[in-house]
Amino acid sequence: MKQELAQPAVDAAMAFAAEYGLTWRDQVRSIHPTASTEELRQGFGGPTPEEGAPALSVIADLIEAAEPGLVGNTQPGFHAWVMGGSSPVGVAADWLTSVWGQNAAIYQCSPAAACAEEAAARWLLDILDLPRDASVGFVTGATMAGFTCLAAARDEALRRAGFDFARDGIAGSPEIRVFVGADTHVSNRAALRFLGFGDRQIEEVPCDSEGRIDLKDLAEALDAWSGPTIVIATAGHINSGAFDHIGAIAEFTRARGAWLHVDSAFGLWARAVPEFSGGTAGLEQADSWSTDAHKWLQVPYDSGIAIVRHAEAHRRAMDVTAGYLSVAPEDGRNTTQYGPALSSRARGFSVWAVLKALGREGVADLVRGHCNGAQRLANRLSGIPGVEVVNRVCLNQIALRFAHPKADADTLTRIMENRINDSEHFVRTATWNGKTILRLSIIEDGSDTTFLDRLFAKIEQRWNDVQRGIN
Repeated sequence: MKQELAQPAVDAAMAFAAEYGLTWRDQVRSIHPTASTEELRQGFGGPTPEEGAPALSVIADLIEAAEPGLVGNTQPGFHAWVMGGSSPVGVAADWLTSVWGQNAAIYQCSPAAACAEEAAARWLLDILDLPRDASVGFVTGATMAGFTCLAAARDEALRRAGFDFARDGIAGSPEIRVFVGADTHVSNRAALRFLGFGDRQIEEVPCDSEGRIDLKDLAEALDAWSGPTIVIATAGHINSGAFDHIGAIAEFTRARGAWLHVDSAFGLWARAVPEFSGGTAGLEQADSWSTDAHKWLQVPYDSGIAIVRHAEAHRRAMDVTAGYLSVAPEDGRNTTQYGPALSSRARGFSVWAVLKALGREGVADLVRGHCNGAQRLANRLSGIPGVEVVNRVCLNQIALRFAHPKADADTLTRIMENRINDSEHFVRTATWNGKTILRLSIIEDGSDTTFLDRLFAKIEQRWNDVQRGIN
């Protein structure tokens, strides 16, 4: 073995990385990248290495090259998108996951990984109050969680129509119509495309001003179609935070033998808060749910979760078998039955660790705190002349517009994006309902009352500055 890969050198590199990781969160740094694209390319570039470098210097070089291009999406001032931070307990478990290097594909590869997933799945169904016999797949993220659920939906919808997808494939199958809200998240369209659905099979249903599917239009669209059917609803609209009327949609789908999938990448976690039960009622009636543990649960990437009421449909759509992947009768869970990957990171360790660290009450407190903080911030912002809170703040999302009689509101909103962004805060605009909005997603660990008060004061001051410049 070459000297640079000898055990002492590797040990030193791992110790250095661990020490750096322990101090990373406490460092004062910009929440935005500080280097240009060209500077980052130079930092990572150079000729192809011909000889190996010492392990310790490689890690040091990686830190030096990466740091200027890192985004502070784990910091409390990151409000641009719904990403979530990384729980220190989850990070520690994630480090161990990498050190252990387990392939969680089948039980025999790692009985520990299988049993951790089993326990984490059971706890999740309990905390989220979903059918306790539902199956749970741990995948890379919300897109793959949606893909997994919709693969089960496709298989089951065809089975109910008397078609064997596993035997005959999609080419000769009856046409499936997928009904989505016109405001559905782009990840759902991506998952459907991966599964072989084109625009002709996807029917958009109009949405209201909050991005919720119009029930009358949905009922009419479903009545006009008689073939295999999938409906995708949303729990937690990306801009408004709103939930579709999922209980009513579930009644429509049951009456027609259709499959109801709920895209609930972050909204599903509201089920953990008892006083939010009115807003989340009906979610439990769906056939499948996709969510992200790396959002509100703050589990490190990658940690998507696919939950399917019909476990057999889930396994039928995902199962990978081969002669060399022997399964003994006494074996436990095989991840290959619940997700699309054969080589599978042992994601259950981090989810298990974070759930154990937080407990039912901790998960509820986390979600409750962010939602209450968003409501309080929105109430205060709406009291500033010229600042409009576009959405009904029902979760953790705030959509803002800035208006002045002498200037264009879209332009002013983009100007405020630039004025708010600094070393402490990271925000972004979006186009919604034909207008430019400034999105504030309150979901990072540390976004407490004190921090949000500072954000309010900054927005008020910067908006006053902009108005003085207009006048």
